[in-house]
Amino acid sequence: MSKTILELLNDLFNRWCGESITSITKLPASGSPREYYRIRGSSRTAIGAINQDREENEAFIEFSRHFHALGLSVPEIYLIDLDNHAYLQEDLGDLTLFDHVFQLRDNGNFPEALTEIYKTVLSELQKFQIQGAKDLNYAVCYPRASFDRQSMQWDLSYFKYYFLKLAGIPFNEQRLENDYNTLIEYLLAQDTAYFLYRDFQSKNVMLRDGLPYFIDYQGGRKGALQYDVASLLYDSKADIPPEVREVLLEHYIAGLANYPGVDAEKFRGSYYAYVLIRIMQAMGAYGFRGFYEKKTHFLQSIPYALNDLKWILNHVKFDIEIPTLLKVYEALLEAPKLKRFQDRGNRRSALTVNINSFSYKHGIPEDPNGHGGGYVFDCRVISNPHRVDQLKELNGKDKPVIEYLEQQSDVNEFLSATFSLVDMSVDKYDERNFTHLRVSFGCTGGQHRSVYCAERLAEHLRESQNVRVTLWHRELD
Repeated sequence: MSKTILELLNDLFNRWCGESITSITKLPASGSPREYYRIRGSSRTAIGAINQDREENEAFIEFSRHFHALGLSVPEIYLIDLDNHAYLQEDLGDLTLFDHVFQLRDNGNFPEALTEIYKTVLSELQKFQIQGAKDLNYAVCYPRASFDRQSMQWDLSYFKYYFLKLAGIPFNEQRLENDYNTLIEYLLAQDTAYFLYRDFQSKNVMLRDGLPYFIDYQGGRKGALQYDVASLLYDSKADIPPEVREVLLEHYIAGLANYPGVDAEKFRGSYYAYVLIRIMQAMGAYGFRGFYEKKTHFLQSIPYALNDLKWILNHVKFDIEIPTLLKVYEALLEAPKLKRFQDRGNRRSALTVNINSFSYKHGIPEDPNGHGGGYVFDCRVISNPHRVDQLKELNGKDKPVIEYLEQQSDVNEFLSATFSLVDMSVDKYDERNFTHLRVSFGCTGGQHRSVYCAERLAEHLRESQNVRVTLWHRELD
């Protein structure tokens, strides 16, 4: 972390609460250029944000203050310094709805307790969409003031160029564009006078004391209610079962009775058209990040999207004529390049990834499966927490060590390269029906760096791959 950032955040923190920073931790990156830091003083805590995009900052701050004034569950903005691209906001903790889904799910089941949490989230969403839309300053919306024709065209082109073409799906471009225009006209004919969150997914919902709080709505704009509901219920990695999605949809529609100006039946009638455009936007992102940028873990979301499309084709009848688009969906389900993704989404992989940490003093662990393959990563190239006195007696699962390592730029660089290699092997091993892949992380003592990296890889694979994961810390265990 540069000294200028530390000085800037320390100044903001001191002006806000009169305390100096006693500890500061850079939070893990979330795919955007924004940087977040957890700041602690002697008695207060806050999240410091650094973002060079002034327009995006202005939108987030304006929306936050508007929603907070209405009593909605968003982080309070404490202090801003837009000239230096920084602001302080309330610390809502670390638990996201996405994390909670994986904590509560049991062997793929979706427990009733999780369904109830989603119902609460959907009821809160209505307050943002309907009450929050009143007197909202849409002039600060970024990059568009509404989910208009241009916004929709961007999303559909994204799907066409970064998914269909890169996946080798044949289509008649003019006929597809005709169907795009039909879909857009239909979507724009719906009631679009509400606040559209735009990226309403489980990773943007924080849970604190069991209650949901919303973050990352800086891309919000005016639009229809259906889009955000589709975003949450068809959030690929959350993998909500179809029958549970229908229960949650009915819960949302029933809640519209609290808002007399909303036509619930019109909402229901056009809902799945919004599901389609949301899925296409997401698939465009998977194609761009996965096929184009070669970040293979994004490809792991493809089977969920394909399964969702298959369910829609089998259960939903659309009252608009989009024959070419529907044929494209059918072609996606049969495409040779995508077949392996769909197959993997419909079955549990036979592959087990055995991850372990060790100390080089005691040698590299042997492979009990007898293959002798896999990876051994030398973590001694990254910053060593053992050199910090207060961390010596801890290990890579302890929070102070985790916070220390997450601040080191070489750690993220090391793990990014590691994840890419392991993801590539997982794809190939699973495709060839191999049963075991071994990944070992070594460091000097087998306590700090190797343990942390092994934990991070296990977390990454559980979130992004359809494989079994075992984890063993040899020196600790």
